[in-house]
Amino acid sequence: MGYVQEARENHVKKKVEEALRSKMKQKALQQCNHYTAKYAECASGRTLSVVWQCRKQAKELNGCLHQYTNDSVLEEMKKEYMLQQDGKEPPRA
Repeated sequence: MGYVQEARENHVKKKVEEALRSKMKQKALQQCNHYTAKYAECASGRTLSVVWQCRKQAKELNGCLHQYTNDSVLEEMKKEYMLQQDGKEPPRA
């Protein structure tokens, strides 16, 4: 499959992509809720010291979030969206 054809197949409108990104982030926050709570607990009552005092918790949270918010996850969501759209309505000319 050529690059141009693959790009066309994976292309979605900007608004749709933004909605998919938002959905991806929401799912990531749900999946990483445990790490979010640990970070929030560490950060509670701190201001500047949160940077060095909660470094471990921040790193764990970011690692978890990255599993669910990366380009490959977004591309998979786009493919699923396109498959759903193909089943709903005929393509426009």
